[in-house]
Amino acid sequence: MPTDIAEPLTATVADALRARLDRAINNALTDKRLVGAVVLLARDGVPIYRRAAGFADREAGISMRQDTIFRLASVTKPIVAAAAMALVEAGNLALEDPVARFIPPFRPRLADGSVPDLSIFHLLTHTAGLAYGFLEPSDGPYHRAKVSDGLDQPGLSMAENLARIAAVPLSSVPGERWAYSVATDVLGEVVARVAGTSLPRAVASLVTDKLAMSDTAFALRDRARLAAAYGTGSPEPIRIGDGEVVAFGPGAGISYAPSRIFDEASFASGGGGMAGTAVDFLAFLEAMRTGGAPVLRSETVARMTRNQIGDLPVDISGPGWGFGLMSAILLDSVEAKVPYAPGTWRWGGAYGHAWFVDPLARLSMVAFTNTAPEGIDGVFTTDVVEAIYASK
Repeated sequence: MPTDIAEPLTATVADALRARLDRAINNALTDKRLVGAVVLLARDGVPIYRRAAGFADREAGISMRQDTIFRLASVTKPIVAAAAMALVEAGNLALEDPVARFIPPFRPRLADGSVPDLSIFHLLTHTAGLAYGFLEPSDGPYHRAKVSDGLDQPGLSMAENLARIAAVPLSSVPGERWAYSVATDVLGEVVARVAGTSLPRAVASLVTDKLAMSDTAFALRDRARLAAAYGTGSPEPIRIGDGEVVAFGPGAGISYAPSRIFDEASFASGGGGMAGTAVDFLAFLEAMRTGGAPVLRSETVARMTRNQIGDLPVDISGPGWGFGLMSAILLDSVEAKVPYAPGTWRWGGAYGHAWFVDPLARLSMVAFTNTAPEGIDGVFTTDVVEAIYASK
């Protein structure tokens, strides 16, 4: 696809880019597909687009701001992955280490009753044979075992959720199949045990404090700035309350409990438990894009952002994508039918977020919204990406 984004950003090109992004955001708000959004785009680390639009809280009449705090959901995953890799660099953890070395009771079995080798690498790459309940039918094994996806069941402990996960037979031999899953929740517990502290403290010391991500944590830093949560509805998005289920993909849908972030007894979900701002997360992405300092070494980030799963299909992303140690990795732009350059890494979050890093174009983009699933992979996200990569 022809694009202006790789060319020098003259005033004319930059103005056209901003106009296209404004139009994508305005259309989503006018059509009532979104309640509010913060969209940030940087090239070579320099912001070329920054906008907060719509409402952080529609009912209270609170406008979206660039420092609005969002429930991050799976935007948590790359941050926790970076913490784990910092422990690998320090020699305290190895990718080939068995998970049971750190969590002895966690020994999930295969359907035949055998206990396979399950490693840290399997957790990071989502090849562990674990699952997510929201991708299963409503009577699926994770639902029957009452496994939490990390967004629901306020007050549930990590020990109890790990026991529930381990009670369900693995869906495949570790390493043989990619399946999006609660693996990063298990990884978070490993990080906590290896670091000898809680996961929130470990992530703070290993990642967020080093990057001055002052608004990003497993607990709210400023409740007044928290965005309300909404689900796609007609004629407009519906405010999500505890116990609401929002359709997503072919499974039973995502069960939400927005109050979970306020409950200190809830386990710290490495796969979805943090809250933070778009500004903070852009700082994280830029640190990773430019080599990882001061969190990680460049060779570590290079491995994290290369495909690690061979030709295993990443079904949640579709053809043309692989998976690294913290996100999907674009292998073939034509097959994936996307304008990014091969080598781009991206993911999102179930409260309505999308992000990508295109190393070839030297771009980092964060689009945090308070509306799911539109802000994850709806028309809005497609329009934003097309606006960035469009020619003229």
